[in-house]
Amino acid sequence: MLFPVAAPGEAGPARRGKRLAPTDTPEAGNMARAGYLAPRERPRCLPHGLEIPTRWKDNDVYGHVNNVEYLSYFDTVINSYLITEGGLDIHAGEVIGVCAESHCEYNAAFTFPETVEARLRVGRLGRSSVRSEIGLFRGGEEPAAATGWFVHVFVERQSRQPAEIPGPLRSALERLVVSETPAA
Repeated sequence: MLFPVAAPGEAGPARRGKRLAPTDTPEAGNMARAGYLAPRERPRCLPHGLEIPTRWKDNDVYGHVNNVEYLSYFDTVINSYLITEGGLDIHAGEVIGVCAESHCEYNAAFTFPETVEARLRVGRLGRSSVRSEIGLFRGGEEPAAATGWFVHVFVERQSRQPAEIPGPLRSALERLVVSETPAA
């Protein structure tokens, strides 16, 4: 099965790092099935990108970026997109996103100093939740150094009860949705 990706809208300024140009003609690469991001994915299969520099503190005693930092890179590319493209107000918005599930498959190590190319797409968009799929690349090299996902559930800030994803956020997320089509 192949999963083409909808082209993203015009990009706003990035809050952290350098925004990467969106892809006009994304390819589906070798994706095995919906909801699964294989290490062999190509950066162009993930329509939104953000360059994130590694930091000195990211390295661990083994001389490479510690595994927990990979999840931080995931969180950074997701939230940067939600804030800049979807208008998520993390300080005063009535609806916030909380992480319900995360996963990371490690395939290669990053070190300091280096730039992580974090790429993002939406694998599933529900009424109150979204599954964001992420690939971390080293300067466009393939395969991905890490792949994974975050599931965010949107809730009312005060009650923490599930809430419908607000319109501007939903619109931004829809631009990154992958859709299943038969293989050619």
